[in-house]
Amino acid sequence: MSALLSGMLLGFAFIAPIGMQNLYVFNNAVNNTLQRAMLYVLFVWLADSSFSIVAYFGMGAIINSNDLLKLIVMILGGALVIYIGWTILRSANQVSLDASGNKLSMGKAFATAFIVTWANPQALVDGSLMLGATRAKLPDADVWPFIIGVLIATALWFTIVTVAVNRLKNRLSKRAFVIVNVVSGLIMLGYGLYFLYGAVQMIMG
Repeated sequence: MSALLSGMLLGFAFIAPIGMQNLYVFNNAVNNTLQRAMLYVLFVWLADSSFSIVAYFGMGAIINSNDLLKLIVMILGGALVIYIGWTILRSANQVSLDASGNKLSMGKAFATAFIVTWANPQALVDGSLMLGATRAKLPDADVWPFIIGVLIATALWFTIVTVAVNRLKNRLSKRAFVIVNVVSGLIMLGYGLYFLYGAVQMIMG
């Protein structure tokens, strides 16, 4: 199996489970026109690509070897994720079926894409260690084809999810939109509390 294909398979496996990025992509696909949702997908992909490349070349090992740095990542990441979750919940009932009224500013959309990617302590530690370990096992000739495969997979995944959800959203009522946002917000809050709980365990331990 080629390094490119191997990277794509790992990329799909890494990005497919429901997490903060997928929730962000899903919400944007539901609440915006396809054109705008695809712009947000570009932001998420850029954030994810930068994370994957940095993680691939060793960031996880650095974080995991420094308890203080790991604790800081857990606390800041948890707080940011809770803030995002609370923001989604607070505005859940304000969703408009007219997608033109749901636009985020470009700056806010760009910043949020990087927050949901880089402020995930579990991904920073576990995901980056996985990518870093994979990099260490590859021969030099396969290093770049592999990570390019990962980046292609994430681009395909975010695009497919966005197009599929956006095309199906016309079958949803406003109540369904609200439920989607409430569930997404609660999951985000759960992630944030989980990260802060991990930080407390580190301090107490």
